Amino acid sequence: MAHDPALAARLAGVRRRIAGAAPDPGAVRLVAVTKGFGVDVVREALAAGLVDVGESYVQELVAKATEIDADLAAAGPAAPVPRWHAIGRLQRNKVRKAAPFVTLWHSVDRLSLGAEIARWAPGAAVLVQVNTSGEPSKAGCTQAMAPALVDGLADLGLDVQGLMTIAPAGPPEVARPAFHAARELRDRLGVSELSMGMTGDLEVALAEGATIVRVGSGLFGP
Repeated sequence: MAHDPALAARLAGVRRRIAGAAPDPGAVRLVAVTKGFGVDVVREALAAGLVDVGESYVQELVAKATEIDADLAAAGPAAPVPRWHAIGRLQRNKVRKAAPFVTLWHSVDRLSLGAEIARWAPGAAVLVQVNTSGEPSKAGCTQAMAPALVDGLADLGLDVQGLMTIAPAGPPEVARPAFHAARELRDRLGVSELSMGMTGDLEVALAEGATIVRVGSGLFGP
């Protein structure tokens, strides 16, 4: 697929933002969030060099990943291979369908979900989703529950790489306390990855230590 000049320009802008805000820009993984878009957007992302692709809904992830796998089979070994990130709230009964495709599960917030992932994807890489804002509408375990959940997931044989959080809606600075709390918890737990920050609050998340940022509209538009 030919490169999309509009995507290339937006991607350059996002990378400038990362370079300006992250203490170590080279250590930041940019996940291109393609939820709500068709598979052609995934193809455009791959052509632009964006191999980390995030999906919130298992049905969309599986459908797109299946099409991209067919592309790869036709294109041969030189084609870019996506790393699929499951970033949305997960139901246990959907894990089996997504397991063959997912590289990193971002939203593991309870042991029963981890057990289902371990059943269908032994040794899978996971992040524990923590609700650091305390909002009832947000998914994620509490900060107090996080240490036991990290230990429990490790006991299941999962590779617990870090934490994920979603900040409150509003101006970027509103997000800072939630991001700061996630960083402090990450450091106390001795894990490395911190998935937080989206298009609107990228700079604050990076200043607070994000290692993974999830960007959709900043790359692909609304």
